[in-house]
Amino acid sequence: MIFRRCVLALALCAAPSSAFVVGPTARSKNVAFSRALDMSTTVGETTTATESEPEAVMMRPPIDMNWDKISEQLIDVFGYTPEEVESYNSALESDKEGLLKLYKALEMARGFENACNQQYMQGKIRGFMHLDNGQESVPGLLDYCVKKGDMKYSYYRDHCHAIASGVDPGAVMAELMMKDTGTCRGAGGSMHIYDKDTNFQGGWALVAEQLPYAAGAAKSILIDRALGLSDDENMEKIDVPVGDDDDRISIVFVGEGGAQNGRMAEILNSAAKDNLPLLVIVIDNGRAINTFTQDVATNSNVYQQGQHYGIPGLLVDGLNPADVAKGGKAVVDYVRTKGPAILQVHTYRFNGHSPADPEHERGRKEEKAWARVSQDPIKTFETEYIGKGIFSEEELKAARKEILAEVKAAVKFADQSPMPPVELAKELEYPDARDTDYNKKAGPAYADAVNERTISPEQMETIQNHMKMLRDKANAGEISIGDAINLAIHEEMLRDPRTTMHAEDLQAGSSYDIPKLTQQTYGQIRAADEIIDEGHFIGKALGEGMNGYRPIVELMNTNFGIYGMAEISSAGNTYATTGGQFDMPMTIIGAGGTAPNQSLGAEHSQPFHAYVMGIPGLKICTAASPDAAYGITKSMIRDNGPCFLFAPVKMMKEAKGPLNLGECAPLNKAALLHEASAASVSSRNVATVLTYLHGVKEAQNSIEAIQEEGFDIDLIELRSLKPLDTETIQKSLARTNKLVILDESTKSGGVGATISAIVNEEMFDLLDAPLKRLCMDDAPVPYASSMEKAVVKRSSDLIESVFDIITGKV
Repeated sequence: MIFRRCVLALALCAAPSSAFVVGPTARSKNVAFSRALDMSTTVGETTTATESEPEAVMMRPPIDMNWDKISEQLIDVFGYTPEEVESYNSALESDKEGLLKLYKALEMARGFENACNQQYMQGKIRGFMHLDNGQESVPGLLDYCVKKGDMKYSYYRDHCHAIASGVDPGAVMAELMMKDTGTCRGAGGSMHIYDKDTNFQGGWALVAEQLPYAAGAAKSILIDRALGLSDDENMEKIDVPVGDDDDRISIVFVGEGGAQNGRMAEILNSAAKDNLPLLVIVIDNGRAINTFTQDVATNSNVYQQGQHYGIPGLLVDGLNPADVAKGGKAVVDYVRTKGPAILQVHTYRFNGHSPADPEHERGRKEEKAWARVSQDPIKTFETEYIGKGIFSEEELKAARKEILAEVKAAVKFADQSPMPPVELAKELEYPDARDTDYNKKAGPAYADAVNERTISPEQMETIQNHMKMLRDKANAGEISIGDAINLAIHEEMLRDPRTTMHAEDLQAGSSYDIPKLTQQTYGQIRAADEIIDEGHFIGKALGEGMNGYRPIVELMNTNFGIYGMAEISSAGNTYATTGGQFDMPMTIIGAGGTAPNQSLGAEHSQPFHAYVMGIPGLKICTAASPDAAYGITKSMIRDNGPCFLFAPVKMMKEAKGPLNLGECAPLNKAALLHEASAASVSSRNVATVLTYLHGVKEAQNSIEAIQEEGFDIDLIELRSLKPLDTETIQKSLARTNKLVILDESTKSGGVGATISAIVNEEMFDLLDAPLKRLCMDDAPVPYASSMEKAVVKRSSDLIESVFDIITGKV
């Protein structure tokens, strides 16, 4: 069985024996090398298509894009002079060593992917795997003109992009084979290659999600320059300017199908607005998975999408690797010196989307067979440069032998490497321990110096006066939740200049003054007013977080975060998926929840806190008082992982109180707000009440009525939903033996459902009655208050339930 799988794998990568041609537009009918199943080659064996061979009518014919036409685009669209364009041409065409290096990059891509297919069919590589055969011009371009300092964001077909960016092939193969010596210690796999040393930042599996991440990385380059910071050898920010010669760029890869995603338009807008050093490389193989892209997209000329934003684009033919390298180098240099651009590479993918896909779409198998013969970039290179006399057949054969030896060594290294320890999975849950004391985290020593050179005396006076006003309110016990968060944000942004801010309506302070005066104080470079798409600016924040900054995202209303579920999910996964290489500091803050008589309707009343509970790697907190909001915000900004703070939407300005100024709060602790009397505990007329957000106010308003009945409660505010403070819950249940959960989420899949399961599994022996859940009904929250009572629980429901559970009616 294994033998048959191996033969199948090798056959998928081998050229067929008969040639398919496409009428008069076919570029070449010659095959310079025949590639045997063992990945060896015999130089000089050339076959020529004959008139008797069948003619294939392809759904997507080749493009006619020679160097002259590429030159015209560079002159007309990018503003290059003919002399400059010729310099790009001659720089490579006259450089034999450069051409040989390019050829080796092509062979490495092909050889590595062939080896991956072999290992996959032998069962050594598991899960999904996506091969790049036929698209070798793209890694050839990377090898030719991309620098180590450039940030690279790929998608799930990332092996060759990583290797061409300088990542060790052995480490990539080891990652695919789930070994501890892999790039991510076996935590990422085929679709998630990361390497901090070479700035290769993924490997992202959700189509087009990488686009805003790359934009955020590009923004981090601009922030470095604006603040006068750079990275040390450990990729930590230091107070040393990057220098006038800093020409780093951010590069993102996307398929032509993925480029139809709305994320593309959003990053083009962002790139144009901020003049980001961002290059979008569109790998156009005409297939969205296996579907013919033109069946689902009206315009496949993605390189023209930037026209409305003043962003130039270039179309090149992946059949000619040298042209891709030359044209691509011109585009890369444009991005380094002028601004964002698009490069579209027309290719044909020789393999299916992945070995697991059936390839039933129309025309796919015929196209694949034809492309292996007529659209092979390696064969084109060999034919052209042997024909020109630049290389002999023996020279290229020797180069290929050298590369295949490297591939073989990579496979051997991976094969002999150990599997990661089982304990690693839990170690990679959070960058910072659950019980971290954030008060002990020191800010950067350069904070005052950066603030002095980036904040004017007038701006500093304004913000200090604003903060004094807020502190005076806090000392008087009159500060609101929104203002408390705003104060915490300013304190942390001054304490650590790496802290950035993203929000809608930011200049105006958003709805609850959370980002008030951030842009006016720190400038647009650190405090960005964003378009109305939370996924876009959460994604940009993720890119900043991967590159040394500590972004804060204010959502106005947390339910708007539904637009950013993909980005929130990936933020939670990033630290673990990268094998602990990349911290993911990001603080998301917003008003949410569902209060009785809220009258906001279903869409603004969703329990988004419950929706994100299932995302691994997130720390999720709630705050129903100004002091809790202040302390938790400060801690979250200092945490090295993604954190989400939910504040009660109807209490943002209503709830007021004092602050424990300057103090960070724990991110793993609940708060005992009211302790039942010893007498009620002794008489067994007591219950534990767990709640959060608006439930805190409802429960506090219920205490007097409960006590009038001769009962009492331990009232615990669940300030940490994840990780959950089971210790505090258990300690209370040991006293009361009864539990009521006033839950601001739905009965199905809600926070209360999770907590009740944990209590039943871990604390069952402490209960002397079934626990009681007061949760939202599964029906959408109505606007009319008369109907809302059937869905949203409140103080009257809590009083009744406490009475029932203590008197035994439950």
